[in-house]
Amino acid sequence: MNKSSAGTPCARPDLQAVIDAQAARLDAARPDAVARQRKRGRRTVREVVDLLADPDTFVEYGGLARPAVAAMEGAADGLVMGTAQIGGRPVDLLLYDFTVHAGTQSAINHQKMTRMFEHALKFRLPVLMWLDGGGARPHDMLIPARGKTPTFVVFARLSGWVPTVGVVPGRSFAGQANLAGMCDLLIGLRGAALGMAGPPLVEAALGIRYTPEEIGSMEVHQASGVVDLVVDDEAQAAEVARRYLGYFGPAQAPGAAADQLPMRELVPENPKRSYDVRSVIDTLADIDSVLEIKPLFGACVVTAFIRLNGRAVGVVANQPTQLAGAIDSDGSVKAARFVQICDAFDIPLLLLCDTPGLMVGPDAERTGLVRHSARLLAAIANATVPLMTVVLRKAYGLGYYIMGSQPLDPAVLLAWPTAEYGGMGLEGAVNIIHGKELDAIEDPAERAALHARLTQALKDEHTAVAAASHFGYDDVIDPADTRELLLRTLDTLPPAAPRSERKRFIEPF
Repeated sequence: MNKSSAGTPCARPDLQAVIDAQAARLDAARPDAVARQRKRGRRTVREVVDLLADPDTFVEYGGLARPAVAAMEGAADGLVMGTAQIGGRPVDLLLYDFTVHAGTQSAINHQKMTRMFEHALKFRLPVLMWLDGGGARPHDMLIPARGKTPTFVVFARLSGWVPTVGVVPGRSFAGQANLAGMCDLLIGLRGAALGMAGPPLVEAALGIRYTPEEIGSMEVHQASGVVDLVVDDEAQAAEVARRYLGYFGPAQAPGAAADQLPMRELVPENPKRSYDVRSVIDTLADIDSVLEIKPLFGACVVTAFIRLNGRAVGVVANQPTQLAGAIDSDGSVKAARFVQICDAFDIPLLLLCDTPGLMVGPDAERTGLVRHSARLLAAIANATVPLMTVVLRKAYGLGYYIMGSQPLDPAVLLAWPTAEYGGMGLEGAVNIIHGKELDAIEDPAERAALHARLTQALKDEHTAVAAASHFGYDDVIDPADTRELLLRTLDTLPPAAPRSERKRFIEPF
């Protein structure tokens, strides 16, 4: 009599064959593969599933698939995938197994991947991919009548329908990199490598032999904005992925908040003194609820998911420690895409404004700022989620216009006592308004003194209270009341209406 893998007697050979085939794909039956992963300093993909998924929720699809080339072997044809729950919410998981032909994409596992993406689209399930592999499997190029490969097209069409997350734990080249580039959130492990072609193809094209890390290290991709977050290990990657997906689910129980009185001192009285806007975000948000996106790219703007009393909110904030809060091209691109993600999934936006305006000068123009800043304005102007604006300090020119000004019709527009308002930087306005008078003064010290007096007079006319007297803001508030007023505003906003159509496409970058 046969026995199942659990030791239960099994009289039927057909059932025993299934039980044996199922057991053969598991780590216990693949000690050599497990050892290779340990040598790389990595977990197996099935161990990663245990990190990602809630206990006892994973249902595998295509686990008995094998390579199409007869002479080749490989558990699940190098792709472990299925449904699971993360934080109590259903998701689709897809993990390339580097121990099977270096995690390459094959005729069979392309079919599997397409099947899972179509499943995600049909049932509106978030997608989380573990992208560890070297692109196309060359052996499968010889398969006759292989047919089309719609994998990438189907995944591209998921944009805006469901949240998509990619993790690069090791080597991710060619097809895997293409999938990575289309993810809403891309997480990389320190020491991993990512690129549109791996070392063999690069050498064939350029005649130069590079290591994977020389082609595309995580440091390179974090600086360029391709990778959103770099983490130290798989456990941290799984924790960040789980946390990110949580913002797209239902509201959580109200979280504890920090003491709000220190908010009164976070913005210095001296307008020339800098401060880190993260201190404002951290104090406003529920404790331990902040997840910053792309912290090292476009650093003049901070983009982060937070919770306010358990409810997910997206934050776009000017960063005075970088370019004095002026908005450059990288900051525009980063913030525009973040706004698109929040809008696609009905996450309200909080805009924290402290900007002297858009970055100026020939260096800024060489980066395409005219188009990139327009991209940010277009993203916010076309968003239908509620906007809430708080002016912390500077609110000048087109920078303020973009960062939640009256024409964008925010649900509430608040200002702190430190707020300054102007259609352009006031120093520059003085140069224009009083240019002839200033030019007529020959003594530089006397000219500078007059400029300072005229600027101060203009500032006195553009304080927070002065602007509010012309109804430039809905109110000027005690900074310590900011969180409470935002919570009250959120409570007045109706829930997003259910949709049967995609709200918007999210640009890859």
